[in-house]
Amino acid sequence: MNNWIKVCTKSELDDKKLLRFDYHEKKILITKLNNTIYAIDSICTHADADLSEGFINSEGIRCPLHLSIFDLETGIPQNPPAEKPLNTYNVKIEQNIIYVDIKN
Repeated sequence: MNNWIKVCTKSELDDKKLLRFDYHEKKILITKLNNTIYAIDSICTHADADLSEGFINSEGIRCPLHLSIFDLETGIPQNPPAEKPLNTYNVKIEQNIIYVDIKN
């Protein structure tokens, strides 16, 4: 079941900008890298750090606390200490509005 949530406009999301939004108990990070928009959990699976305060590069999103890197497309950690992947979410754009599918 799809549950599309309006997040922001395309113009609000510059390349490599990290934008966190909360939806009920979910904390989700949305970012754009090389003209692709990604939505991924915003809380590191290792130590509950907020990834919206981290760093983004071609490898993925780097946790600001212990520097684990998570792949933006799959959520899979690329290095220790994180071992558990993050949830990823589908993204769509309609009339310049970015929506994220919040899975149940």
